[in-house]
Amino acid sequence: MTMQATITQSILQHDWHFPLWQLLNPRQYTRWVLLSLLGGTLLGWGIALWFGAPLWMSTFVVLLVLMPVGVQKWRDDRVRYGGLVMLLSIVLTTQGVHTIEHFAQWTQYHILYLTMRQSNGLLSPANAEWVHFVWNWIVLLVIAALVIGGMRNGWAWLLLAIAIAHTFEHTYLFVRYLAVLRELRELGIEDVTAQGLAGIVGRDGWLARCSITQLAFLRRIPGLATANRIDVHFWYNAFEMSFLLIAGHVFLRDRWRMA
Repeated sequence: MTMQATITQSILQHDWHFPLWQLLNPRQYTRWVLLSLLGGTLLGWGIALWFGAPLWMSTFVVLLVLMPVGVQKWRDDRVRYGGLVMLLSIVLTTQGVHTIEHFAQWTQYHILYLTMRQSNGLLSPANAEWVHFVWNWIVLLVIAALVIGGMRNGWAWLLLAIAIAHTFEHTYLFVRYLAVLRELRELGIEDVTAQGLAGIVGRDGWLARCSITQLAFLRRIPGLATANRIDVHFWYNAFEMSFLLIAGHVFLRDRWRMA
């Protein structure tokens, strides 16, 4: 047995009780994570103060400064735990950041009483239909890869189901977005975007407008045909992140306990 295999075996024998903490713990990179976060925050704040840059640019700077240490940590995860667990580490981290963005939008709308259009979160350029479409397809493919690779438990199947539903929702939204954008251009309207359209569920969505009587019972489920877009996608993401955390915990616990 090689030295690396011995070290890995020793680690796996002791960390299966709290597997997500062990996986997401930056370990020897903790100092660099904190320094990068502090440096990125100060740099972003300075850019906003001196150049009048918008909030999203400061957020982008923080993420950019954190990226190198994140990549190095994920490389170590691959050496320590293998490619599949590294993939889980990446999607947990990135979806965690994505969840913060949705929480920021929810707070802006419900707590700060900004308008729906103003509630763009911390990274407003990313609040675009094509970004949501691409992002959710990437997340779905990663989750599918995790399931195919061995992350198969009840929570993982629920995660896959909600990810499929969420991705289908954004695919429907993207198709509608392109159709409305085309109609606007045919009318000679070039300076208005088609962002913020209703999707399948929620207020003014397909389900709320659907005349199929067999689906009438779905409209009686609280919020399914009445929630605004921010709430719809906040809860989509909340369920998706929750199932990801639980599925990842169960997968790693069982995998490492048997190691």
